[in-house]
Amino acid sequence: MTQYIIAHDVGTGGNKAVLVDTEGNVRATAFMPYPVHYPRPDWAEQEPEDWWGAVTTTTRQVLERTGVSPKDVLAVTHATQMLGIVPMGRDGQVLRRAIIWLDGRAPQQAERIMRRFLGRRVFAMVAGAELSGKDGLPKLLWLKENEPHVYNGMSCFLDVNGYLTYRATGQMVFEWSCASAFALDLKKKDWMRGLIRYIGGDPTKFPPLVRSTDRVGGLTAEAARACGLLEGTPVFGGGGDAPGAAVGAGAVREGDGHVYLGTSGWVGVVTRKTPTGRHGVACIQSADPQKVMLFAEMETAGACLKWIADQFYRHEQADPNIPNVYALMDEDVERIPPGSDYLVCTPWMYGERAPVSDTWVRATFFNISADHTREHLLRAVYEGVAYNLRWLIEIVERTFGFPLPVLRIIGGGARGAPWMQIIADVTGRRVETVASPQEAGAVGMALTAGVGLGLYPDFESLRKVIRVEREFDPRPENAGTYDLLYRAYRRLYSSLRDLYREVNRVRFGQQCR
Repeated sequence: MTQYIIAHDVGTGGNKAVLVDTEGNVRATAFMPYPVHYPRPDWAEQEPEDWWGAVTTTTRQVLERTGVSPKDVLAVTHATQMLGIVPMGRDGQVLRRAIIWLDGRAPQQAERIMRRFLGRRVFAMVAGAELSGKDGLPKLLWLKENEPHVYNGMSCFLDVNGYLTYRATGQMVFEWSCASAFALDLKKKDWMRGLIRYIGGDPTKFPPLVRSTDRVGGLTAEAARACGLLEGTPVFGGGGDAPGAAVGAGAVREGDGHVYLGTSGWVGVVTRKTPTGRHGVACIQSADPQKVMLFAEMETAGACLKWIADQFYRHEQADPNIPNVYALMDEDVERIPPGSDYLVCTPWMYGERAPVSDTWVRATFFNISADHTREHLLRAVYEGVAYNLRWLIEIVERTFGFPLPVLRIIGGGARGAPWMQIIADVTGRRVETVASPQEAGAVGMALTAGVGLGLYPDFESLRKVIRVEREFDPRPENAGTYDLLYRAYRRLYSSLRDLYREVNRVRFGQQCR
């Protein structure tokens, strides 16, 4: 008898339920979108109830589409966007909309925290990376200072994963990998209570901690009815989208790396060491309780493609004869020569974390000429993300000593062969993609629950479960062009950094006074 785990990939644009069998095969998926609210420039919020509504709806949909009986579902788990803040009242109710990872409202608080450590440089030496207005602790201080009625009224705060676990089980907890994006001591596996107090926070508002492989509880009667599952179905700790994606990529051994291309993008490497982050590269807890993960995140990757699709391919998106505008964009990209006739795009559309940690920076098209077309702009966007990935990969290799000769790429972006070939050419490394790359995060978290259930002996055994589907080797004839443009790309930030700050401090002055 086949049995299943339901994992939810709770992203920025919506939730995807993935029904995974115990061999790691995707049997069904269902997606439900929900909005992001932008009440002010550089703010980004979501309704937690929208997440839960999407989780319950898509759970029922995968069951209905497959005819799978609820009794054959062994567990439920979640792989979620990280750095969310959901203030919970003492009656268990949400006190305000969630402040999500994309939100950059707290640069003043970030600066103030770093000044308590004698400035940015000293703080980065201690913590591994500078703080930005998008980080969790500054946003908690923003809440304390700007909405004290919310801060004082909350019994604790949860993140996206914690909130969904609470709705499923009634338990308010924080999973290790998600907690490491706030203030988890990676060696002691506990909240850094002294640090939290030192910056003006309240450690009592930080919930109890659990591991990704822990059974937090069973579905409550109410949650089971909403999901169409059995009361008591085990709910596991789950975790952040990045740690789940590493497992889904098969990057589970010491030094294994992967690249994720979704709305955002990142380069991750798992290790038993506990390296100190640098150059905007953080060190977070992995799904494997025995390892951590170097996490070099770029804020916008696939979001850049969505932007150019929405702004330059509107008519095509409205044409019923074009079912997939991204497939059309892939065809257009291949008609433009490598290097986009010396046009360069920086993909920093909403600030950046790594390779530069800068809330103020934004995207730029450099070297536009009259003979450049829409298609040149399009290819330059594909290549700009690849340049940023190359920069991240070089930092991981040179600064931290983890060679990445092969890039295992997952996420929705991995479905496009032209983009994979561009990344191989720009980085000079072989690219591999896996089966169902867009479901890798959910598959990884389902397999993590499988470890918790005892279906697999350990995380390293999961390497054999993940199958490589396609490979792309770099084309040496394109190396010269891309090396030249990559050098220009690297210089653009240092040349324009002060201008970005000068202009955007005024643009977003409402948050920065």
